[in-house]
Amino acid sequence: MIHPLIIRHVNNYPQRHVTTSSLFRLNRPNRLDLASLPKSTKKMESQSRSTSHNQTVDDDSRLITTATTRRIQRLTLHLNPNPPPPEEEQQQLLQRLSCGSRAKLEVDKAALSIYMKGKYSQIQDRIFEFFNSRPDLQTPVGIPKDEHRELCWKQLLGLVREAGVRPFLCVADDPGKYFAIVEAAGSVDMSLGVKLGVQYSLWGGSVLNLGTKKHKDKYYDGIDNLDYPGCFAMTELHHGSNVQGLQTVATFDPLTDEFIIDTPNDGAIKWWIGNAAVHGKFATVFAKLMLPTLDEKGVTDMGVHAFIVPIRDMKTHQTLPGIEIHDCGHKVGLNGVDNGALRFRSVRIPRDNLLNRFGDVSRDGKYTSSLPTINKRFAATLGELVGGRVGLAYSSVGVLKIAVTIATRYSLLRQQFGPPKQPEVSILDYQSQQHKLMPMLASTYAFYFATKHLVEQYSEMKKTHDEQLVADVHALSAGLKSYVTSYTAKSLSVCREACGGHGYAAVNRFGSLRNDHDIFQTFEGDNTVLLQQVAADLLKRYKEKFQGGTFAVTWNYLRESMNTYLSQPNPVTVRWEGEDHLRDPKFQLDAFRYRTSRLLQSVAVRLRKHSKTLGGFGAWNRCLNHLLTLAESHIETVILAKFIEGVQNCPDPSSRAALKLVCDLYALNRIWNDIGTYRNVDYVAPNKAKAIHKLTEYLSFQVRNIAGELVDAFDLPDHVTRAPIAMKSEAYSQYTHYVGF
Repeated sequence: MIHPLIIRHVNNYPQRHVTTSSLFRLNRPNRLDLASLPKSTKKMESQSRSTSHNQTVDDDSRLITTATTRRIQRLTLHLNPNPPPPEEEQQQLLQRLSCGSRAKLEVDKAALSIYMKGKYSQIQDRIFEFFNSRPDLQTPVGIPKDEHRELCWKQLLGLVREAGVRPFLCVADDPGKYFAIVEAAGSVDMSLGVKLGVQYSLWGGSVLNLGTKKHKDKYYDGIDNLDYPGCFAMTELHHGSNVQGLQTVATFDPLTDEFIIDTPNDGAIKWWIGNAAVHGKFATVFAKLMLPTLDEKGVTDMGVHAFIVPIRDMKTHQTLPGIEIHDCGHKVGLNGVDNGALRFRSVRIPRDNLLNRFGDVSRDGKYTSSLPTINKRFAATLGELVGGRVGLAYSSVGVLKIAVTIATRYSLLRQQFGPPKQPEVSILDYQSQQHKLMPMLASTYAFYFATKHLVEQYSEMKKTHDEQLVADVHALSAGLKSYVTSYTAKSLSVCREACGGHGYAAVNRFGSLRNDHDIFQTFEGDNTVLLQQVAADLLKRYKEKFQGGTFAVTWNYLRESMNTYLSQPNPVTVRWEGEDHLRDPKFQLDAFRYRTSRLLQSVAVRLRKHSKTLGGFGAWNRCLNHLLTLAESHIETVILAKFIEGVQNCPDPSSRAALKLVCDLYALNRIWNDIGTYRNVDYVAPNKAKAIHKLTEYLSFQVRNIAGELVDAFDLPDHVTRAPIAMKSEAYSQYTHYVGF
């Protein structure tokens, strides 16, 4: 590729009149614009006209070709020591690429599977085998809501009391193992995974993380062995994302040494509370702590705190006095989870039921806290609950693994049409099917490495309580939870459509997976709200950068790439289109980081501008879509970085080669999907954009060749995928048998 600076060096020739192809074919019969030519060239043209008015531009071009070409070639060698092949060779190369003539990679499935499953494969296999051995605990297609709830409770009891799997022991001591248990349980039945999470991560986690020793001593064993099934009562009818706006109140009564829990209006009814409708006996209730005062107000609002409130009798299971419980009814999905609504009417609880890690009330009504303000206490409280988001991001990848496995295996099995008088071909041989599924398969791998990193960071945070790491995990968990669950939700519909009519059969699971997973986008934080948290954190780091502060671990790359943004893109590399260059991890990661840095700097400028006339809130809203794009770009950058690390750390050469191929597809597909952004800022020239597109299609073909091995490496047995069209053998026979033949 000849760089435009070279062209301008040669006779001061204007860039807009020279294309790459014309430099190799200067005798092409296109008439030149005389007005734009240098004086020397005009003179030759004038002399040419005096001898022959009929002479063509072809003749003019030949007069300047020799000297010009020599100078171009010499300058080109300085920038590109390997000159491009002649055009005929380029065309032959493109034909070879389009035909996918390279040899198929040989993948060691066992080695790749071991690497992908990691150190918690044994506990997951144990869970899979337990449920495979218990047909009575397997969820049938189309099970009614009430039956599903009872079955889900029996599944959880069986897992804990019969299989001996104790998730609560891992919540604090080994979070990675806990999340692996949740993923495996969700693969059996997503309702089971969520119900398990409500019991141990939310209800149990609130006691562990917000309580003190007295609470752990009293409740730990009962939570662990399921004697104390509980709820997490945060969301209200009128408030979900805005937790500080909760209206339920807990007023301290110094005469009786009790808190009085009240629902002041219908908007404060606790809503969508898992385990509340049927099985829960306790609830962690989030309410405003009100302390009596001697002033005219009579009470002081100390902010939102958490309280343990018994809701049902331990022996009779009857609803306790002052508590009203209703069933939220049939949902779009997750009907094995009994969501309910709670109202409190002057419900009295002991003062010790306040989860008092971050704030306490003495017998005489004095409030004490190690944190000086309501906002700091609130942030500390929510920060301890970030494990729910980590678990959702991790589990969402598990759902995506199942869906892409079913769709890929079916697409390899299903044959439709073909060349005349030849056998039909697999539908995965069609480029359109590859376009749907192969980038999705690559994304599944990418998300695995990113969420694995998130779990590791979360585990380290729980050990060290390092403030910088806490902030990093908070933002990273918000971003990955939002990005991964949104992507998975869209992908489930794509997988259903990619499997045609058979994908519509309930037994093939896309419907239940899609419906059960759909809520992942809005619980534990609405995805749009979470992305705004990521954007706000990036802007905070951006401000600190210019005030001499340090970036958190995940944002470190912004230190260098922000400086890169402030300079123009390298005019040489924007045109490089060689495969080695495009598949270079440095190019890929630099492109992702450049985009994020540019978005960050530009949105900061816009916010500063609009805040002068609209105020902070108005400016934020005016730039909201820009901010969401910034957050997504940053998360994609983190995902790619962790995928590249995962490739480099793979010990098996064949697995590493396969992962490198998949990683390249992920990176270049994302760049191509946002090619407009790169073109708008001249980060990628038109020829390079075209090369990226062609290479992405070629890589999709190459990944298709090993797609079977890649999904097999997830090591999901047939009794886990449970879709007849995804069976490894005799899929059609099992499908017909299911319907009665």
